[in-house]
Amino acid sequence: MAASKSHFHVRSNSLPSQSNPLLLQCNENLGRLEASGSTSSSSPITQKLSNLEDLHECVEKLLQLPSTQQAFVQGRHEQWVDRLVDGSLRLLDMCSAAKDAVLHTKECARDIQSIMRRRRGAEVGLESEIRKYSASRKVVKKAIRKALSALKGVETKSLSSPSNKDNETAAMNRVLREVEVVTLATFESLMYFISGPKPQTKLGGWSLVSKLMQSKRVGSEEAQHVNEFANVDVALHHLTSQEMKIEKVQSELRNLEMCVQEFEERLECLFRRLIKTRVSLLNILTN
Repeated sequence: MAASKSHFHVRSNSLPSQSNPLLLQCNENLGRLEASGSTSSSSPITQKLSNLEDLHECVEKLLQLPSTQQAFVQGRHEQWVDRLVDGSLRLLDMCSAAKDAVLHTKECARDIQSIMRRRRGAEVGLESEIRKYSASRKVVKKAIRKALSALKGVETKSLSSPSNKDNETAAMNRVLREVEVVTLATFESLMYFISGPKPQTKLGGWSLVSKLMQSKRVGSEEAQHVNEFANVDVALHHLTSQEMKIEKVQSELRNLEMCVQEFEERLECLFRRLIKTRVSLLNILTN
């Protein structure tokens, strides 16, 4: 966490003293995200998603300012604008992937809960349904790996700045890049939380994310704790070997359902916010 705190500190001091209040508000929201705690359990992740929504609401307000729109129009043929537009699509793709993983898990958990209720506590004959759930989890994990691997192709070797020397435009560019980094890192944390502890390898290719979030990823040592998703995986495994009662498994499934419901609601709100941001960007550049 120390490394990320230092980064946020530097970013805040890099803003001009008379910066736009919305830029300062975005920075405050970024700092709140950094201070919102570990992502090794579901509650901090839910809080981070809620804070992300606040952050992107602030970004949307920033994009409505005439000065912001003028800066984008003036730089519409510059690389920094292209990167921010591409980044807005990348955020949507990652949010969509997270939504799909959560929805798929929700459906699988409900299916197995329904089967358990129909059997009225009988443990015999559940093996095939547990295998189906395990197969579904593999599908989710594969989709998550695919989404995360997409980050490897992002190049940030020469992050460009606006050609004009306006301090506020440069500050806006820095803040919006930070927003993308922190948002993607939060989605990454959520996905690792859903799929389980990450392998001991780093995502290469996007050095900015790797450098910023090395100490914050859910795959780090502090985040190797068991969570609602892993609890169900373990419970179902022990149920097949008759080392756990079906009531305990049902309890873990209920916990998972509540966790998934919170994730789903927050991601849906955030997805709508990200769509508005991208539409705003495209409208600015095409009008």
